[in-house]
Amino acid sequence: MALDPASTQSGGKTIYGATVGILMLETRFPRIPGDMGNALTWPFPVQYRVVRGASPDKVVRGDPTELLDAFIEAGRDLVASGCDGITTNCGFLALVQNELRTALGVPVVTSSLMQVPMVQALLPRGKQTVILTISKATLTKAHLVAAGVSVDTPIYGTDQGRCFTRDVLGDAPRIDFDACRLDMLAAADEILKCTPDAGAIVLECTNMVPYAADIRKRTGLPVYSIYSMINWFQAGLLPRRFPSGLDDPRV
Repeated sequence: MALDPASTQSGGKTIYGATVGILMLETRFPRIPGDMGNALTWPFPVQYRVVRGASPDKVVRGDPTELLDAFIEAGRDLVASGCDGITTNCGFLALVQNELRTALGVPVVTSSLMQVPMVQALLPRGKQTVILTISKATLTKAHLVAAGVSVDTPIYGTDQGRCFTRDVLGDAPRIDFDACRLDMLAAADEILKCTPDAGAIVLECTNMVPYAADIRKRTGLPVYSIYSMINWFQAGLLPRRFPSGLDDPRV
């Protein structure tokens, strides 16, 4: 019995159904659900590669362009394994966005910050998108420009908090996540106090996702993160197929 040509599929990949590849920094700190590095966070399969030598401190407080070759090598391995799009687990990697998308030949999302222009376009006139970052001290205009973000966008950080910035960038083997939540709420309060025209918040740091709902409840503002961005990214890489009249032989 001959196969229906319409049912024939082409090969070429090793792994199917996991279209998003995530380039991970090399870390040891614990990752709870919601964190990008916890695979249970995602409602779809993903693939991971660890970029050896890429510590949080080197990427956030140092120069991530020095690690570009290692990111390209790991990204190419993900593409060869079947990924149709690549992302990273640190928003500061916006600095290598152009180099990675050129080298990998597939869509690349290096940073949650790339959402800022889209979010700003959604807001009523007179409202601003605000960035919350793990390191306000080192998030520069160069990062914003690389992500397509206006350099006058308000930026807040958790730099002076109890433990979030210290322990994530320090790659601590144990983290007090309740204290991290308090750092997020303190930052949310600062945003409300200092930017009364804030209309939405974009979380730069991928480790902030577990607290997005808390920030939303505290501020009443929409909160966007790498989680919201990669769900959107995945929707384009593997669109959902809906039943329709076109699939019904009776129509």
